Amino acid sequence: ARPPVKIGVLDMMTQDIPSYLEALGSFTGYSQLLNATGQPAMSVPLSHSEAGLPIGVHFAGRFGDEATLLRLAAQLEQARPWIDRRPPLS
Repeated sequence: ARPPVKIGVLDMMTQDIPSYLEALGSFTGYSQLLNATGQPAMSVPLSHSEAGLPIGVHFAGRFGDEATLLRLAAQLEQARPWIDRRPPLS
């Protein structure tokens, strides 16, 4: 739902639960629905932010049809390879 944040922003040991849940919710988009229904889903790093961080595109499939998502991932990776893309080390 948004680019990654710096390490520590989503601190599971925080005592400020409302702020933690708000921050967490800003990342999860519709993934909770897919987790609850058991539908297969994947995030594919098809883009990147201005800072060079990966931005995933979320895909969902029909219940029990992981094979379609795997075929789609293979096709997308062949069309736009991401294995050698690395964010800067700053």
